[in-house]
Amino acid sequence: MKLSVIIPIYNVQDYLAVCLDSVIVPGLPDYEIVAVNDGSTDSSGAILADYAARYPDLIRTVTTENGGLGHARNTGMAIAGGEYFLFLDSDDFLAPGALKEILAVLDGSFDIGLFDFITVNPDGRELRRDRGCEREGAFRFSDFPAVLLSPPNAFNKLWRSALFRESGIRFPDRQWFEDLATIPRLYLRAQTLRYFPAAWHRYLKRPGSITNSPRVERNREMLDAVEAFMADYTEQGAAGKYRGELEAMAAYHELLTSSTRVALVDPRSPVLDALREDFLARFPDWRSNPYVRGWPKKHLLLAEMIGHRQYRLLHLLLKLNQLKYR
Repeated sequence: MKLSVIIPIYNVQDYLAVCLDSVIVPGLPDYEIVAVNDGSTDSSGAILADYAARYPDLIRTVTTENGGLGHARNTGMAIAGGEYFLFLDSDDFLAPGALKEILAVLDGSFDIGLFDFITVNPDGRELRRDRGCEREGAFRFSDFPAVLLSPPNAFNKLWRSALFRESGIRFPDRQWFEDLATIPRLYLRAQTLRYFPAAWHRYLKRPGSITNSPRVERNREMLDAVEAFMADYTEQGAAGKYRGELEAMAAYHELLTSSTRVALVDPRSPVLDALREDFLARFPDWRSNPYVRGWPKKHLLLAEMIGHRQYRLLHLLLKLNQLKYR
């Protein structure tokens, strides 16, 4: 079997049918759907059971106690039989015709395939397109380590299952930023990566998702994600070789992604200092990083404000920016 589409499911009753419909193609061979009900308390389980009853030869299901996205993916991988994995979050969906195109490129010549995704709002309106990689075609990680600066999402990639099996790497349980903790480590072990310039994935931006949650304290888990990939690169003797890329990646996620999310909600949160201090302890000379110097001026301004602990000013600036686009 070429492909296992692994779908973790937790309380997505309003979105699950669209997700499943996007990967059900009767008559298309060489793939399976592995759906993991991660302890849903809404009607997601009933919706999944209905689809599994209608497509018993295609959908394999398993139900677990709630353990988070990483736990559900790991559970799915344990029973999946495909040569490649595609992780599809249950509030997202694939573009029309995407699954057939994906199956056509699974020729065994790459360990990780990267592709584009389009962010949509709940009404289906397309907001923006993100490239999966800035390098065309096939390449080795050592020849283009800047792939670390591409979006660290599991969903816009095709993963050779042996990469997980042979490395023993799994997603962390019950942790935010599980992709960031995991994907850089897999890049280090891949023999060949390949970029496909196709927007096969639709990412739904909705209220209540992890990236929109006001639960600022959980942004502290960014520290665990950064520690996970830094410790692994150090253990593998690769932290020095790829220091520039690791530094720029940590700067983006600790100083910009998590810190700005926290500052927008609560500029007095101690999480801000925790993120800042962790980053500066690892990378005190971050301003000289060539990748960072190439950031847009807006990003550089935000990072400098965090570096100088100007959290209240940052909060006001972010609020004004929100108002600008209302």
